[in-house]
Amino acid sequence: MVKHQRQGFFLFCFIFVFLIFFKCTVFAEDTVSHEKDYLDEETITTVADPLEPWNRLVFQFNDRLYFWLIKPVARGYSMVVPEDFRHAISNFFHNITAPVRVVNCLLQGKIKSAGVEAVSFVLNTTGGVFGFHDFAGKDLKLRVVDDEDLGQTLGNYGIGNGIYIVWPVLGPSTLRDTLGTIGDGFLDPVNYLELENAIMVHTIEFTNKTSLHLGEYEDIKASALDPYIAIQDAYIQYRNKKIKK
Repeated sequence: MVKHQRQGFFLFCFIFVFLIFFKCTVFAEDTVSHEKDYLDEETITTVADPLEPWNRLVFQFNDRLYFWLIKPVARGYSMVVPEDFRHAISNFFHNITAPVRVVNCLLQGKIKSAGVEAVSFVLNTTGGVFGFHDFAGKDLKLRVVDDEDLGQTLGNYGIGNGIYIVWPVLGPSTLRDTLGTIGDGFLDPVNYLELENAIMVHTIEFTNKTSLHLGEYEDIKASALDPYIAIQDAYIQYRNKKIKK
């Protein structure tokens, strides 16, 4: 009996961590959409990269995966689902992850922002039809300055980036942000669905978000002599700027 309980516990842990890291894929895709803003800045931000040989191999793997699989799927999806619907789906997923933002606002002492996030969640879930419409933001002009996550919270308390990591499929991250994403995963309600349902929901979320940002990764590659360094630098600058807000 005890043996079966332990097996069940370890299976649960494995599945939960898998779903959290699947969620990282969406996080990384969202980050790429902001990285272009930092490519033309003169400041070069350094980060410890002792895993660079491995990271570069993973970067090349992710690059090929994007062009051979992810982009074609997202492009086909965008041809079937109208853009307005895709934005509505994006609003829905942003709304259901409100607990992540509320908790991290509170952990950073941003009481007002936490309140705005909580109120926005209630308004969007009700008046926005389960969050598909950003009722609080578009109609009531109720907006939070910036999304908060555990990686930012840890940075706010003085914890540095740690080493730079490029995860297979998931993309650029740091040790701090990886740990932060795992922590945030416990607040994501999707991760508590049955395994097959959770995977399906995260896949829809990732495909939908990718379809809204097609071409942005290509722009980053085209404007950089070394895309690996360009994305690394832009990612670190982007995360550092979010922490300072």
